[in-house]
Amino acid sequence: MTDVFAYSIAGLLLVQALLRCRAALHGRTRERSLWGAFAALAASWLSRTEPGRELINLVSVPDLAYLVKHSLAILGICVLLKYVTAVYQDAATSASRHARTAARVHRIATRASLGTITIMTLAFFTGLSTPHPDAAAHFMARHAGEPGLALYMGLFYGYTASAAAVCAIQWGAARRHAPMRSLRVGLAMMSAGMTVLVLYALVRTAHVVLITVNPVSDGFATAQEAVTDSLLYTGFLLWVVGSITPAVHSGSTRYRTYRSLIDLHPLWRDLALVTPDVVRHQPSGILNGHRIGPFLGLARDLAGRGGESCGTQLGRYVTEIRDSIHELRRHAPADLADRALRFAHEDQAAEPRIRAEAYWIRAARTTLGGKPGCPAPFPFHPGGDLAAEVPHLRAVAAAYTRADERKARQLLGRQPAAATA
Repeated sequence: MTDVFAYSIAGLLLVQALLRCRAALHGRTRERSLWGAFAALAASWLSRTEPGRELINLVSVPDLAYLVKHSLAILGICVLLKYVTAVYQDAATSASRHARTAARVHRIATRASLGTITIMTLAFFTGLSTPHPDAAAHFMARHAGEPGLALYMGLFYGYTASAAAVCAIQWGAARRHAPMRSLRVGLAMMSAGMTVLVLYALVRTAHVVLITVNPVSDGFATAQEAVTDSLLYTGFLLWVVGSITPAVHSGSTRYRTYRSLIDLHPLWRDLALVTPDVVRHQPSGILNGHRIGPFLGLARDLAGRGGESCGTQLGRYVTEIRDSIHELRRHAPADLADRALRFAHEDQAAEPRIRAEAYWIRAARTTLGGKPGCPAPFPFHPGGDLAAEVPHLRAVAAAYTRADERKARQLLGRQPAAATA
């Protein structure tokens, strides 16, 4: 069961590290620091598993896997502290108590980490005895009563408790000012996780002191391992899941944005082809006429040009669709909207104005070529901002793809309706 938790936590940390590889290469200090923390802590958790211990112990140094595990954990915590302090870096010159704390931590974090690992390494090789082959399974139980164990583990748990306390305080303070609910939830979970890890380190420290001055029974040692391991798993899971929460929200937003781009693409592409002067990038023409051409064109158009983000591209699509429609209005008959509305009502469409707008666009596309005039009426109002305009245009695009080209052309020869209700 221990390995199951270790693999689960290591897997979550590795996923986070992989998702942040690009940001680590091209981002700022905070992005690189967070990636380094996830990578180092994932390696530490993998060294906690049975295969990890066996691999490290091939070096034939007794208990070396524990030194590697603890050193990687300290390095991961150190880099995590750098991430926390980088978040507050811009505020470090202000009078904020949290900014001053971040500045102090930033100055001492690296030196404290290297010093702790150095002293722990010396204590490991000079202060701990070689364990008997039949010794207890747990590291602390094998070296119970040795002063070197108290120094070694005391340094490790002291560093862990101090760093976790700093993270808990800083993330707890940041939660109150977070702009998004998902970020507030994530910061609260991360702060709670670090608080649990502080408790874990304090309980472990008390146990180390106890077994150094007074032997304990095997049952007591086993119960202590079970309780403190539960605290360790709980603390790390809270922190990892909390760190994923904002990313899940960001991923969900990105997914919705791409869905909107995919839905708008057929309408945008047709309009861009007839009004090329109003679009920034021309639609892809890969394998035009071939069955897979539209799919390749969609993929290329949505890949982004010039480093555009998906959100920027969505805003551009909406703007260019509206600019294209304005250009069509300068060529369309003045009564085309009346005709389209009349046709939609006669056809008993579920959303007559959406259907009428879609047919207006499909019919107006065929009127280009002559001398432009005054813009024709266009009584279809999507809303005042992007949040309202995107769902409206998605509905229009869906109706546009279903609109019959022949019926749209017939609108150009119909008599106008008496009213456009």
